[in-house]
Amino acid sequence: MAVSGKDRVPPHNDDAERAVIGASLLDENAIYISQQHLQPDDFYSPRHRKIFEAIISLSNRGIRPDLLTLNDELERMGKLDESGGTDYIASLTHAVPSSANVEYYSQIVQEASLRRGLITVSGESGAKAYDETKEPKIILEETQQKLFLMSDPKRSLEYKKVQNIISPVVKHIHHIYQTKPPHTGIVSGFPDLDKLTSGFQPSELVIIGARPGMGKTAIALCMAANISIRQKKPAAFFSLEMSDQALMIRLLSSETKIDSYHIRTGHFTSSQFDKILSIGDQIHVSPLYIIDNPHMTMLNIQTMSRRLRLLEKIEIIFIDYIGLISSENTMAPRWELIGQVSRSLKGLARELNIPIVALSQLRREAEKEKPSLADIRESGSIEQDADLVMFLNRDRELEKPPDEKKKEDPQPVQLTLAKNRNGPTGLVGLDFYSHLTRFESKKKEN
Repeated sequence: MAVSGKDRVPPHNDDAERAVIGASLLDENAIYISQQHLQPDDFYSPRHRKIFEAIISLSNRGIRPDLLTLNDELERMGKLDESGGTDYIASLTHAVPSSANVEYYSQIVQEASLRRGLITVSGESGAKAYDETKEPKIILEETQQKLFLMSDPKRSLEYKKVQNIISPVVKHIHHIYQTKPPHTGIVSGFPDLDKLTSGFQPSELVIIGARPGMGKTAIALCMAANISIRQKKPAAFFSLEMSDQALMIRLLSSETKIDSYHIRTGHFTSSQFDKILSIGDQIHVSPLYIIDNPHMTMLNIQTMSRRLRLLEKIEIIFIDYIGLISSENTMAPRWELIGQVSRSLKGLARELNIPIVALSQLRREAEKEKPSLADIRESGSIEQDADLVMFLNRDRELEKPPDEKKKEDPQPVQLTLAKNRNGPTGLVGLDFYSHLTRFESKKKEN
């Protein structure tokens, strides 16, 4: 007779759970190894959850867990009897011959926990899917978010004691003190900007604002190239405006320094074609991921970002641009929709623990004067949610008169870092080569 779903025992491995706890009592290093894979809720047995929780509590306070200290801790917590008592706890040290295989045991427990989680999430999602009052896309988004959190249990919602936060922070500061790295985040490739920001930091929402034609896409693509081609860091580029082929032509022009018009029309020399092939090979092996779709919603971006973070380990995301992100709620005012997108992007940056660089258009009035935070188009929440806000602006006072210009001459551009939540603001001088769609740091005058 077939066993119904409700009569099945959820996946678990009692022997592996006992072995993890036994190893943790035999070897202090086994505790740190098991904690890399497990949390108390990963244990199926309630008594094992309580015991592992007590072991972690002792370890976090710098106390070596053994039979005596563990029994005292469980008694202090009022959970000694619920954990099986002193005799059961003593038996756990005999459940494992040595602590050498604790990582293997931990992975068995973790896999069983993931299976139970999948069963729970699929059951909850299935029940919601039958409820016609709930939007299917909202159910899908909630399900995907739960599945992503399951892939890394450390990201689940929980409260933290300050004691558990301060130690790794001080350790990180000590590492920086010893190594003196020039930057602590992902560098953009523009030294003067990186000096102000120390690189784009995890969880940051970075906004680059400009009027049309100022080079928003070009500077974002330059940054993505610096990060993925030269630094070999995986990066994702969401393009809602340009096709993937148009982006590649721009990227080839910028990297080869061959006029983009000549590349598009085939008017280049054989030596230039050799350079295109060479740079094309470099781009081919770079960890850059392009997503081009003019109708992407915030849900699409969240789903694809989680997938890329999980499967390709991307370290930064570029979005070109905020104003083109579609919304399922077409009845809401535009400023409200942009506000929802802004908050979602900031939440996504924190969830994935990587920087997100999003482009935004500025109001028309910004053309007449130097742009400010008030010029960000359609929503003040972008200014509020962003950690870094920078503006591209043509430095018209430094431009040559039309009769003195040559096509190859760079156009002076100011990149204004108008908001930096964790550092200084300032101006960065850049040169824009429009025929190459390429930005470079302004050359220092001797």
